[in-house]
Order: sequence, then C-alpha cells, then structure tokens
Amino acid sequence: MTISIVDYGMGNIGSVTRAISACGYKATIASTAEDILQADKIILPGVGSYTKAMQELRARGLEEAILESAIEDEIPVLGICLGMQILSTLGHEHGETKGLGLIPGEVVRLRPQDVTARVPHVGWNSVEVLTTSPLFYGIPSGSDFYFVHSYHYQVESLSNVLAKTEHGGEFTCAVQKDNVFGMQFHPEKSQKLGLKLIQNFLEL
Repeated sequence: MTISIVDYGMGNIGSVTRAISACGYKATIASTAEDILQADKIILPGVGSYTKAMQELRARGLEEAILESAIEDEIPVLGICLGMQILSTLGHEHGETKGLGLIPGEVVRLRPQDVTARVPHVGWNSVEVLTTSPLFYGIPSGSDFYFVHSYHYQVESLSNVLAKTEHGGEFTCAVQKDNVFGMQFHPEKSQKLGLKLIQNFLEL
C-alpha cells in the first residue's frame, strides 16, 4: 500500500511521517502530480494560511491530481488541520480563496461567544463524536485531541459533520463525505488516541 503525504511546502510532514511509522506503516512524500496519482491513501497535512496553501497546490500542479484521485479513483483522502480546511469550497483568510471543493462549506475565523476563549485556539480539547464513522472506531466520544487554529469549517450539510468541539461555542472539528475525511485537530500530536485515529484511516 502506498501512503502518500502531500508536500506543498506547508505541512508538518515529519511528525505525520513519524506517526504513520508508529502505526506500523511507511509513508512516501508526494511532491508531484504523478506521486499523488500512484497513491492508495492520501494525507493532506497543513500549517499556515488557506490562501497560501491553495496558491502552492496550484503552482505545483497538485490540485487536479488530488481531485482526480478523490473523485474519479475514490482514493481515501485525509486532511489534517489546514489540510482539512482546504477540502472546503471557499476560505475567508486574507480575502476569499477557492478551495478544493471536496466537502461543501466555507472556512471562517473563529469568533467565540465567550470572551475568555482565546483565538488562536491552542491546546487539548474534547471531541464529541456525532455519528458512526470508521475514522473514530475504538475512540470514545469526549476524548481529548490537540488543536492549533484560528479558523473553522462551516460545513454546508450536517450529514458531513462527524464531530464537534466547544471553544466559546461549538464548531465542527471532523468531517466526512464518502472517501474524503478531515479533522481540525492534530492526531499526530494527540498521543495514543491520535495514532489510533490515523491507524483507522490507514486501514480503511
């Protein structure tokens, strides 16, 4: 099985690679369209801004390969943090930017109703699982995962929402549409349960 981590110059590739290794698998780094099209599983990591991420994917000729793999070949895709956000239709960080459009919705700035809830949202927080998904197999609802973000995903259809988190108000923290998955938190930084989640994805 070829597990490809997409390298578009903005991902925490080292920590994701180590997490995959800890699950007993070996990852390859996909830096070209050809690399992506040969993958059996695709992971989109990401740290930074939505606008810059999409600019880099397009400049490197990777966007169409990701879409072809996800839509036509039905390859499982997992977006992590910024990698989840760019699965959306549109992002509002530094102006409007068109995303990959794999799971309809928009990414907007976190605006907690509770003034004591700081942005960026950094640290451990509990994740409430809302629906059955192989991604969360063996992971109890209410488990803690590690977050670092200032924007959140407003999903168009509630049927695509897997889990939510509370931070001065609720926001979506995990999504799924068919073979495409995303999570706002960092499983590679979330210790045992984070590794379990990655392993669940790799065993789909």
